[in-house]
Amino acid sequence: MLNKIKRFLEREDGAVTVDWVVLTAAVVALAGAAFTAIQEGSGGVGVSVGEYLTDITPGE
Repeated sequence: MLNKIKRFLEREDGAVTVDWVVLTAAVVALAGAAFTAIQEGSGGVGVSVGEYLTDITPGE
């Protein structure tokens, strides 16, 4: 029984999985932050373009 516990504690397979989970979570968090920043920055541009297009008359 002690040998099984010792072998279990010596294995490092789970540590690699934890590393990948942490790295994936960091990438997802950074992507979310970037998306939020881009969305906030481009929202004003979209409103400005919409107002411009509303004000012009087609064919002029």
